[in-house]
Amino acid sequence: MAEIKDPENTILMELKGGTVTIELLPDVAPKHVARMKELARAGKYDNVCFHRVIDGFMAQTGDVEHGNMEDGFNLRMAGTGGSDLGNVPAEFSKVPHARGSLGAARSANPDSANSQFFINFKDNDFLNGQYTVYGQVVSGMEHVDAIAKGEPPAQPDRMISVKVAADA
Repeated sequence: MAEIKDPENTILMELKGGTVTIELLPDVAPKHVARMKELARAGKYDNVCFHRVIDGFMAQTGDVEHGNMEDGFNLRMAGTGGSDLGNVPAEFSKVPHARGSLGAARSANPDSANSQFFINFKDNDFLNGQYTVYGQVVSGMEHVDAIAKGEPPAQPDRMISVKVAADA
């Protein structure tokens, strides 16, 4: 596991293959970082599936409404929901959508991000300036690469747990 420089702004995501360590970017996207930490601390991301995983592109997850594989799971609805908190306005920056970056998923409205996010499998420069980047995988990317592919996957993988490192 990577050295954790700022535990309050580091996410530990447990996947079936091991731990993914994500450094959040509070100076770049403070509202998105705050939302992720709030939902993680409330346990909302635990057991949520990766509902849209496109090989060579990205893995999307975070539908805390329909994606919890232990509570009211509906694979056909996964990807259409969010949290009961309001949407988060766009926080676009010059930070690129590089391999391992964490991006805010949203609808066509740039200010519609809520709980869903994606992790880029490769550099996806065409997303730059259109989707908020608010974190970067610093270790465990091999576990992200191993997530079951599909839209949705036939047997989706899940985030077993998501914690703020300061609380772990």
